[in-house]
Amino acid sequence: MDWQFDNSYVRDLPGTWLRQRPAAAPAPQLLLLNTALAAELRLDPVALQPIAADVFSGNRLPEGADPVAQAYAGHQFGGFSPQLGDGRALLLGEVVDIHGQRRDIALKGSGRTPFSRGGDGLAAIGPVLREYIMGEAMQALGVPTSRALATVRTGAHVQRDRVLPGAVLTRVAASHIRIGTFEFFHARGQADQVRRLADYAIARHHPQAAGAENPYLAFFDAVIAVQARLIAQWMGLGFIHGVMNTDNMTISGETIDYGPCAFMESYAPGTVFSSIDRQGRYAYANQPLILGWNLARLAETLVALFDPDEERAIDLANGRLDGIAGQYQAAWLQVMRGKLALAGEDPGDAALIADFLSLLQGADWTLGFRRLAEAVSDPGHLRPLLADPAALEGWLPRWRARLAPDAPARLRAANPIYIPRNFKVEEALAAAEGGDLAPVQQLLQVLADPFTERPGLEAYALPAPAAFAGSFRTFCGT
Repeated sequence: MDWQFDNSYVRDLPGTWLRQRPAAAPAPQLLLLNTALAAELRLDPVALQPIAADVFSGNRLPEGADPVAQAYAGHQFGGFSPQLGDGRALLLGEVVDIHGQRRDIALKGSGRTPFSRGGDGLAAIGPVLREYIMGEAMQALGVPTSRALATVRTGAHVQRDRVLPGAVLTRVAASHIRIGTFEFFHARGQADQVRRLADYAIARHHPQAAGAENPYLAFFDAVIAVQARLIAQWMGLGFIHGVMNTDNMTISGETIDYGPCAFMESYAPGTVFSSIDRQGRYAYANQPLILGWNLARLAETLVALFDPDEERAIDLANGRLDGIAGQYQAAWLQVMRGKLALAGEDPGDAALIADFLSLLQGADWTLGFRRLAEAVSDPGHLRPLLADPAALEGWLPRWRARLAPDAPARLRAANPIYIPRNFKVEEALAAAEGGDLAPVQQLLQVLADPFTERPGLEAYALPAPAAFAGSFRTFCGT
């Protein structure tokens, strides 16, 4: 079948990648094929089925594929690594989807690359399915995200803390250009390569910047805007990425790399799930701060493009960096006004939101917001969630005075009833490791419509048992 690849990254940016073929999978078996996404990419799901195991394991390259490992650097937990790159991923190529948008198609877990740094380049079935689940959940929640086109069990085994079934994920993204991609060339003093990369990213992701008086500054403005909106959406959902390193933050503003991510249940601003984030750098409440820190690293790579005069270029960069907190705050207020169904904008909204969050401390984040729909007329179901239900009485009249006329419908449309509850995800992944894919498929069906409450799915809306919640940790597994 014709995939209609048009591999502009390889064609236009020599020196930013190294060619590499995927490793052979001994006995590939298709686990999941995202038929809706396939159709969106102009791929025929029916024609894909007979060849899917071979294609999505890397055993059979589609016509027009030109697999490469992309180069990038990154600040990881604040420390700079000048060379990271795709250690277990290969960009097969790009297609233009039915919406006219260019999309990368890449394999993850397909074996060693020149950037593997001693790793095996493989992935286990659990982390691969986890990324599939999380990406599809975020898509249904309306958050910009990379997505999974397919998952394949390879028939090989992967050695981690124990021996696990190997698997490959096929990931689709607007692109895989990261802040760390710019850092890679800036760290090497390759100013021409930084400029070419910026020109490419402008044309592909932020074309409106090309016509600006200062295109590179406009490009930086555009990246700030999409990143601020993205992190505000994460915060509204209680989503914790877990590894906001600069090599995991995209220029396109999509969520990418679902390693140690998780959704917060009990609201606590200092919540950390990642087993490797021992200092809480990427805790829930720190994500907006890391947004600014990461964008400062991007600014360092671009500042020479902002103006020929170094002093003026630095002033321009600092001016933009000083404005990030305000841009994020505006994006966050927009998200939170939606979650509270407020009518228009009011100077007192920030205080109203803050006071509700104080009430919500220790309560389930998702259910706390979801039950506001009932609390418009009767807070009876909301009170039991709160540590101090009596304090709710002083807040409710202030909130009701600001409500939009159709508040209950708005509240249900803005606040999901179903999220990827950590214990349900872990149950599904454990079953899949044992060969039973049904719980994963059921979970995907639930998460595909997260805002509509349905009978029989009560277990997917409840918080984890206390014993699970107290010990749950996530790991960088893919």
